Amino acid sequence: MTWLELYGRALAADEAAAGYYNRNVGLPSPNGKVNVRIPLEAADVMDVRLWREEDVLARIRPYVARVPELRHVSEDPPFQVHHFIEGRVLDSFSPRGAPVPDNVLSDVVTLMDQLVRIPQEMAPDVPDHWPASGDSSGFGHLLASLTRDVHATYRQEYREAFAELGIPADPLAVVEPRWDSLTSRPFAVLHADLHRKNMIVTDGATWFLDWELALWGDPMYEIGIHFHKMDYPEEQRDAVFKRWRDLLPARFTAGPVNDLDLYMAHERIKSAIVDTVRYSKQLAAAARPEREFLMGRLAKKVNAARELWGLRRDLSPERVADALAPWREGWSWTS
Repeated sequence: MTWLELYGRALAADEAAAGYYNRNVGLPSPNGKVNVRIPLEAADVMDVRLWREEDVLARIRPYVARVPELRHVSEDPPFQVHHFIEGRVLDSFSPRGAPVPDNVLSDVVTLMDQLVRIPQEMAPDVPDHWPASGDSSGFGHLLASLTRDVHATYRQEYREAFAELGIPADPLAVVEPRWDSLTSRPFAVLHADLHRKNMIVTDGATWFLDWELALWGDPMYEIGIHFHKMDYPEEQRDAVFKRWRDLLPARFTAGPVNDLDLYMAHERIKSAIVDTVRYSKQLAAAARPEREFLMGRLAKKVNAARELWGLRRDLSPERVADALAPWREGWSWTS
């Protein structure tokens, strides 16, 4: 069987796991089961994209053991083939808000430590406009610029929805003055998308998937976006932060907790904007239980940002559904 034939079978497969940027299909091959990873052509890019995932995997493999092994890369048509990792997705037995097994916590911090030890010359190249290592303020401004662009892109179409949800005309004004106060830390390779659906646990070990959002940047951002997406119980978050500061070289973890809080505040604001758009597009095809899940989850995300904007955290799922009425195509909250 050729790689192109494998790709054809993946395209025709009924069962697939899809994120925002890729479709994943597990298939048998002459050399064992593999994961065929196909980019989604219509994906809205709402995250900073720096490197091609296959370049990241090839470069980090000598330093990070529990990442997918790259078997094949095709430019035309675009797809990758990874070895298939058997196991349980962390989210399937430890969903957001639930405690995480201690061995997973250790594996996460170990991964972050392994990443900061990759020399810059061994990472993929960065473009000339990218902030220099140590320019944490420049890195923060770069993240915020993408969030501003996303907001500007959808501001007119979602004007009424944003207003109903409490998203202000300048949603980043509350964090913008703080970027210049960030502590200078040397940059490192960041996964930048470490959450429960990107971790597979097998035989007591955690494997880390989906490296398409990997960045060269401030390690404090890695732990901040991880906390935002993992939604740990508070005591576990504190334990992970302590382990992180104890294990990593001090120069990568230097600075006050205010730096961590700033990155997390930015992610809350970004999530309120981005997920309002993303969830609205999922509503029409969603069955009632999924609709209720989406509206409940979006209410929680927007409420977290509303607190930063000086608003009450009183947004209900029903109010979210009303705000997204133009995208509901005829269904009501009770139907």
